[in-house]
Amino acid sequence: MTTRFVSALAAGLAVLALGVTVPASAQDYKPEYKVSTVLGAPFPWGLSAERWADLVKERTNGRIVMKVYPGAQLVGGDQTKEFTSMRQGVIDMAVGSTINWSPQVKELNLFALPFLMPDHKAMDAITEGAPGKTLFEIVAQKDVVPLAWGENGFRELSNSKRDVRTPDDLKGLKIRVVGSPLFNETFTALGANPTQMSWADAQPALSTGAVDGQENPLSVFVAAKLHTLGQNHLTLWGYVADPLIFAVAAPVWKTFSPEDQKIVREAAIEAGVYGKRLSRSGITDEDPATLKEIEGHGVSVVVLTPEEKKAFQKATKPVYDKWKTRIGKDLVDAAEKAVAESR
Repeated sequence: MTTRFVSALAAGLAVLALGVTVPASAQDYKPEYKVSTVLGAPFPWGLSAERWADLVKERTNGRIVMKVYPGAQLVGGDQTKEFTSMRQGVIDMAVGSTINWSPQVKELNLFALPFLMPDHKAMDAITEGAPGKTLFEIVAQKDVVPLAWGENGFRELSNSKRDVRTPDDLKGLKIRVVGSPLFNETFTALGANPTQMSWADAQPALSTGAVDGQENPLSVFVAAKLHTLGQNHLTLWGYVADPLIFAVAAPVWKTFSPEDQKIVREAAIEAGVYGKRLSRSGITDEDPATLKEIEGHGVSVVVLTPEEKKAFQKATKPVYDKWKTRIGKDLVDAAEKAVAESR
């Protein structure tokens, strides 16, 4: 043996004997970690996922390289399979929709209860309070490590036929909804004809008139240029919201050193705040830029009054009560309390 080799060997044995943690750079990390999203840039959803990946790469000096795969392409376009695929090891990480994960985590249907949350303050009270903590604990029991909340936004209604101010205005309209029984039941209660399909299928269906309308956040309406797909009637009703969850598959998470776990978590929190800011920009009384842009394309924008909204709440209350039991009365009660205290 050479003197240099003997010295290196001795140093290595000394490190092991002292129980010193091997630096993260020496660990067996993957050359790339796959991050699943439904929407990519320029949507706030995709931009926040990219921000997460950029921050992690920078702060780990390239030890952890994350690549964002939008369009739910890692699950063949079926966004409702994303959570299961994380558990199976097909997906390393995701910025996932609570709606899309709700078939596997029934408690996440909380955010799809019609008219539970009247505004962003109420949504924050849930995600940042005790209900949000409970939901993260539930998700963590399913081999997925939730790190931070993001946001796709409140979901508004658009269609190609007419302004919608009352439940009667929805009767007979074929509305594209996500693959969730709760959404089906909500729109059925309102007299519409809900049609489940992926977002990839929804856009051509809107352009051909196969479906009359859809419900999505305003950031999606703008980025997808839905006014070019016949969506010339928009109703602002904020009936449900779609928080996002930044998460890592548990087997992947366990391979990261504590130092890198901290970096990945803190980067997710920062990216989540960034995404919320993007999602909420331009849609307030103080900053109506997005709404003005939509109106500039000839779209008729209806803002429901509190009284008009009550008619929709009344029509969907049986659905709300049924799903409150399914989701868990204690959890929904805690969310209702958080909303009340946010007023």
